[in-house]
Amino acid sequence: MSPKKTLRKKPPLVSPRGERLQKVLARAGIASRRKAEEMILQGRVRVNRKTISILGTRIDPEKDTVEVDGRTISLKGLPQKSYILLNKPRGYISALTDPMGRPVVTDLVRKLKARVFPVGRLDYDCEGVLVLTNDGELANRLVHPRYSVPKKYLVKVKDVPDEKDLRRLAAGVRLEDGKTLPATVRLVRTTRENSWIELTVTEGRNRLVKRMCQAVGHPVAKLKRVEFAELKPGRLKPGQYRHLTEKEVQRLKNYTEGRG
Repeated sequence: MSPKKTLRKKPPLVSPRGERLQKVLARAGIASRRKAEEMILQGRVRVNRKTISILGTRIDPEKDTVEVDGRTISLKGLPQKSYILLNKPRGYISALTDPMGRPVVTDLVRKLKARVFPVGRLDYDCEGVLVLTNDGELANRLVHPRYSVPKKYLVKVKDVPDEKDLRRLAAGVRLEDGKTLPATVRLVRTTRENSWIELTVTEGRNRLVKRMCQAVGHPVAKLKRVEFAELKPGRLKPGQYRHLTEKEVQRLKNYTEGRG
């Protein structure tokens, strides 16, 4: 008897000529497209009172009713895309909400008319450059490892790394989830007990910089992201933000097209 064929589920035809559900959710500022896909697969999204758990479903934002976690989402007249550069202070979570009740970065941009979400993340105790947007398509690309978007950090580490340590960081360090990609590293200054190094990485793994420095024997005492895809905080004080210029937005898009 021949083995049974596994039939691949087809997405329900809500609005065949409409937009993909995850793209609409991202455009509405609910989450990045990747996160929206996770929400759909988890059964957290309903369209016209029916739970949707298959990717590829198309909807008409002007006609269909969408709910996320039981809350109806307004999709009519979606806002224009917004691109924000925030100088994130320490003590904020890079998310829309936090189950522990800690402050989140979107608390700092409440005056914005558009609902935006962070691109990637900076740890609670980390500060510096963070991009927020409601452009889910671009956000998804900026955090995808395929595009190798550079992120530069100023890192305070314990003791003084020698040339061997710096070469290891630059060449790639073996971590529990695999060897890191080549990085750019420079010793900035030293004291008797600590050192400051400048480290540029092109990956977005969780706590990557902290784990890299720990792996070469120099735990991180302080971490600040000073550049993201060449964007710098400039005169922005911690907690302040500004809109990106058209030129800066295009630069981000160039990175996701392989022309950074």
